[in-house]
Amino acid sequence: MEHYKLNRKYKDRLFRIIFREKTALLQLYNALNNSHYTNPDDLTITTIDDVVYMGMKNDLSFIIDDVLNLYEHQSTYSPNLPLRGLFYFSAIYREYIEPVKHQLYTETPLQIPFPIYLVFYNGMKEEPERKELRLSDLFLQKSQSQTPALECTAFMLNINLGHNRELMEKCKTLKEYAQFIHAIRCQIASGLFLESAVENAVNECILKGILSDILRKNRAEVIDLILTEYDENEFRDFLKEDSWKKGHEAGVQEGLQKGLETGIQAGICELIKTCAEFQLSKEQTLKKIQNGFSLSEQDAWNYIEKYWQD
Repeated sequence: MEHYKLNRKYKDRLFRIIFREKTALLQLYNALNNSHYTNPDDLTITTIDDVVYMGMKNDLSFIIDDVLNLYEHQSTYSPNLPLRGLFYFSAIYREYIEPVKHQLYTETPLQIPFPIYLVFYNGMKEEPERKELRLSDLFLQKSQSQTPALECTAFMLNINLGHNRELMEKCKTLKEYAQFIHAIRCQIASGLFLESAVENAVNECILKGILSDILRKNRAEVIDLILTEYDENEFRDFLKEDSWKKGHEAGVQEGLQKGLETGIQAGICELIKTCAEFQLSKEQTLKKIQNGFSLSEQDAWNYIEKYWQD
C-alpha cells in the first residue's frame, strides 16, 4: 500500500470543515463562554482564507456582540502563536475598517471589536489543559519599567481526548472531533498505514454516531484532508518513544517487586523487544539502552545479543 507523503500546506483544514457552519460555531462559542445564543445569524464571519504571511491561513474568525473571536487549530505547539495572531488580527482589522479608513486621520475615535484569540491544540506533545502565550515573551529586550507598544495573547486549550472534559461535555461537536482523531491514532497504533487507518476510523465513527453527518456528507473530502494534513510519522515517533518509556517503567516496577537487578534486566529485555518490533537498528537500540540504563557499550551489546529476536 502506498505510504503517503504529507503536505503541511493544507494542514488543519478538517477543523474548519467541522466548524464552518454557523450552528456548530455558535455551539462552540456558547460552550467556551457559558453563553446561550440561539440565532446563528448573530455571528458575522470574518475568516480570511489567504492571509498575509508565509501561506498561513486564518482558521476561523467571527464577530459576535462586538467581540472579534479568532479560533485556530494546531497539532504542533509553537511559542510563536502570538506573533502569528498579530498578523491575523492586523489583516482582519484592516479589512474591518476598510469602508471607513479615511477616519484614521480624523479626531473621531474608530471603535473596533474586542479581540479574543483561542488556539485548539491536539498534538502529541503533552501540554496542560490551558496555556497562556504572550507576544511580549518573544521580545529580545524586556523591561520592567516600560510597557511594550504591542501585545497579543493566545490562550491555548488542549482538546485531546480526555482533556478539558467540562468544555467537551458542553460542546458535543468538539468532543466528537477529539474522538475521531483518537480513533485514527488507535488505528495507526494497531499497525495500519494511514490510508487504511483513516478509512477504518471513518467507518467506525459513522457506526458509533461520531461526526456521522459530517463524515457521510463529506467522506471523500475528509479522507483526502486527513491524508494530506495528518503527520503519521510524528505519531509513529511518539509511539516508539512511548513504548520506550513503558519498557523502562516496566523495568522499574519489576525492580521494586522482585529486586533491582532482576527488574532492570526485565526492563532492558522489554526495551530491546520494543525496538525490534518498531524496526530500529541494533545501533539505535544500543544508544537507547545505554542512555536509559547507564550501561557501558559492551554490556549493552551483551544484552542485545541475549534478547534480540530477528
